[in-house]
Amino acid sequence: MFAPGADLVLGIHAAQTARQRLCAESLDITPALHWRVTPGPDHNRRLRLSAPPGRLRVRYAATVAIEHHVAAPASLAEVPVHGLPDSVLPWLLPSRYCESDVLHGLALEQFGRLPRGHARVTAIRDWVNRRVRFRSGSSNASTTACDTARSGEGVCRDFAHLMIALCRAVGIPARFTTGLDYGADPALGPSDFHAYVEAYLGHRWYLFDPSGTALPMGFVRIATGRDAADVAFATIYGPVDPAPPVVGICAVAGEDGELRVPLATAMALSTDGG
Repeated sequence: MFAPGADLVLGIHAAQTARQRLCAESLDITPALHWRVTPGPDHNRRLRLSAPPGRLRVRYAATVAIEHHVAAPASLAEVPVHGLPDSVLPWLLPSRYCESDVLHGLALEQFGRLPRGHARVTAIRDWVNRRVRFRSGSSNASTTACDTARSGEGVCRDFAHLMIALCRAVGIPARFTTGLDYGADPALGPSDFHAYVEAYLGHRWYLFDPSGTALPMGFVRIATGRDAADVAFATIYGPVDPAPPVVGICAVAGEDGELRVPLATAMALSTDGG
């Protein structure tokens, strides 16, 4: 409910990447309003609209075909800073929610002596998963990676922020990714938006889920950014009385009629073009 109206920027559209192909999508907005979808960096798309006073309903649906790049974890090396593409360098820097500079000492103590490569990123993921307890409502929009390290609890975005900060602190580019939580434990509640991590290894971005609540093979990528500030699901300018979003995700048969349900796997997965 909007009174006296508001401007909205929504990050709900599925990304189109070299390995996540958009088969179909639809958008229904009630009441009918002028809207536009603007392209952003790294295949991000943002829905922009201005809502008059009263109720607003936005319904977005998409079908995507995902063909992961699959690699053996042991084959993935860290890329030294001098070998990183210019476009990847920003993902090494501290950001609003990922204070890698503050966590540098902790990261070196825990992970500085580990062999470099996919195994070190996995060790960071597992450390965050062990040290942080998933608890709904335990954090808010101002909670940072340092806050989560101190409190030891959070939701998926907090797990992701902490893992990203620790990766960056030891020289591993990492970014915050939004998507959907396919395969999440029903005990956590209904389907929802999700936050996970992409780390740069072997000149490609690979998926990691430090919260351990969903199946990476089932993630539908929406957007990537330095942290949650870059890729909020909804940024609203004006007063609003929001209702909780209703989110659904399921596996469907492909164009060949075959149903391939996402599974847990020990292989490294990427939906980046490389």
